[in-house]
Amino acid sequence: MVGAGAAALAATLTSGALSQAPAVPRAPATASLVVLGTGTPNADPDRSGPALAVIVNRAAYLVDAGPGIVRRAAAAQRQGIEALAPKLLDKVFITHLHSDHTVGLPDLIFTPWVLEREQPLTVYGPPGVRAMTDHLEAAYAEDIRVRVDGAEPANETGYKVSAHEVDTGVVYRDANVVVHAFAVPHGDWKLAYGYRFDGGGRSIVVSGDTRASDAVVRACNGCDVLVHEVYSADRFVRRPPEWQRYHRAAHTSTTELAAIAARARPKLLVLYHQLFWGTDDDGLLREIRAAGYNGPVVSAKDLGRY
Repeated sequence: MVGAGAAALAATLTSGALSQAPAVPRAPATASLVVLGTGTPNADPDRSGPALAVIVNRAAYLVDAGPGIVRRAAAAQRQGIEALAPKLLDKVFITHLHSDHTVGLPDLIFTPWVLEREQPLTVYGPPGVRAMTDHLEAAYAEDIRVRVDGAEPANETGYKVSAHEVDTGVVYRDANVVVHAFAVPHGDWKLAYGYRFDGGGRSIVVSGDTRASDAVVRACNGCDVLVHEVYSADRFVRRPPEWQRYHRAAHTSTTELAAIAARARPKLLVLYHQLFWGTDDDGLLREIRAAGYNGPVVSAKDLGRY
């Protein structure tokens, strides 16, 4: 059962009135954010594809499935985060269907199953995610047949997917967490989501891929952690005109993010999905500061924990 405070907040989220959310008594914090991948479509060997894990009371809630997700989860387990043991990975919230955010889905579906996960993977995301997972299961039909019917001791449930195409509002709740989806503008995508997680005494907001948006400000509204994508405003001017048009419509610059964070007031701003174009983490942070943001901020690396 969700506690009374969480239930009240869930009702507020459902109404869409985040800015008027009532004060909720705070339990001792047992929630954390683990950044599994900070990458983009650029094939940077030091940065796996975009993927996050919200850990609440030793349960993992994944956001996006970039390439390398299961191996990054295994690396986090090796560092002591037992909730990210591969066979325990069974829930993921997809922000949108761009390949860099979803090409790890077959890995997330099948690798934990091979490693003895028995429960199906539950996937939440925008329209189209069910067709994507149905086609992936069909694509691996021969692998499934050989493992289930052959000599390998494979179970008959762990490869299956329960896909939920969700709307904005509360999309998931259990004894640990309430998850709220909100729409963000991302280029030509008809629907892309950010997510807010409330549980374990903390609120963690993930922007997903988005251009500068008031939706993120409303969703955070003083949240504990705001995880936001970003590109270098300084290096943007060196990009070809066609890429400038695209990134202006689909992503958020350091200058824009500084203004968003000043209004959203997170206790910690975490940069991810960073487009550096020749600068580095320190360069992005300097740009954020130069644009006037003075709050706590870090530029995430893979396996960072916050």
